[in-house]
This record gives sequence, C-alpha cells and structure tokens, in this order.
Amino acid sequence: MNINKTYLFLVFLVFLELLFVNVAQAQSTYQFGALPSLNINNKFQNGWSLNSKVESRQLMKSGNFNGNSNTEYKYVLTDFSFITAKKIGLNSRIAGGYLFRLRETEIFHRFIQQYTIVQKMNGFRLAHRFSSDQTFSNGEKPEFRLRYRITSEIPLNGESVDPKEFYIKLNNEYINSWQGTDYDFEIRLVPLLGYDITDNNKIEVGLDYRVNSFLNNNTRHSFWLSLNWFIEI
Repeated sequence: MNINKTYLFLVFLVFLELLFVNVAQAQSTYQFGALPSLNINNKFQNGWSLNSKVESRQLMKSGNFNGNSNTEYKYVLTDFSFITAKKIGLNSRIAGGYLFRLRETEIFHRFIQQYTIVQKMNGFRLAHRFSSDQTFSNGEKPEFRLRYRITSEIPLNGESVDPKEFYIKLNNEYINSWQGTDYDFEIRLVPLLGYDITDNNKIEVGLDYRVNSFLNNNTRHSFWLSLNWFIEI
C-alpha cells in the first residue's frame, strides 16, 4: 500500500461521511470553538508508559444552518485523563485509564480501555485504535461507547519525522454510543499539521470536525480548532 492509495482511501472515507451528512441535513445545528490540549508522555522500563493529558473546550459560536446563530464566548468543560499503556508486541500495545471531566457544576468519571496496532508503511505510519469507555455522573445515565480510529502520519520531508520537520496527521474515528435506551453514532475527521520541535517536543494544529445525531434526522456538527502540545519525558 503506497501513499497514493492511502490518499484515495482517506478521500473515500471523507466521501462517505459527507454522504451521511447530506442525507440527514434537515434541522442541522452547528457549534464552533477551540480545543487546546497538553499531553505529557512518560516512558518506563519493560514497555510501560503513562500519558497525562489536560484538554479544555471553549465555545465561540453556535446556531443552525438556516441562519440563526449566537456569537458569544463560553467555557464548556475541562478533561483530565491518565492512560497507562503496555507494549505487548513489536507494533502493538494495550492501555487502560481514567478521565475526570469538569463541566459547570457537574463531575464525570470515565474509564477507558484501548488496543492499538501500528503499521509502518513505505514513507508513513498507519495506526488502528480500538477502544471502549464508560462514563458515569450523578446527573445523567451511564454512557457506554465503542470506538475505532484510524490515523495516518505522513512526513513532509524524507521517510520519517525528524526534529525541525513538518508532518501531516489524519485522524478518522467512528463512535457508537449507548445511554439508557438511546443510541447515537458519531463520526470524527481531524486533519492536523504537526511540527517536530525536538525529539521530545512537538505541536499540532488543525480542525477537529465531528458530526452526530444524523440517525435521528437532527444532525449536529461541531468544528473545533485543535491545538495540541506533546511533551515526552
């Protein structure tokens, strides 16, 4: 599988997503904001690692595609997550963790399980992540999710990403969610431009696009400016 085939594959995925969205365009709403995050990754002996992450969600604008909109800054939530991973093969690892969410006066507790496998292709990397999580709070019913994410990381210089070089990262994720008797399906598409500052420091910026509730003909679109800083210790 070469880079040209990968691009065709990703374009095909985008086409399917746009098709879903266009089929369920009635009563569509949108929101736009920023999603900055800080990731600190600690590596230990015997293939163990710990990823600590803080991510904040800021809303700038919301409305519907019929013309009604509201432009006003609003702090939405902050997530604190801790994921412990263990390398179990040459290119695979299992992980488990906990996320603590603060949203206004509400507190959410999320437990996370993950399995990731990375394929090193000719000139780029392809990662598959299978995960599940369970979210609990006092004010809402428990939510259970099954997720699959495919990520392609393509260096813009040479065969691998080296310090002082740019790269492109493309995330595509599909999320099944159950809460009580309600079911929802969400699609995420996240194109990012990354810059490797040093061997242990990199930043990424791009668009985090999410669409859900189209199965109920009440499509919700979310556009987040994604700003990510990664530090490896």
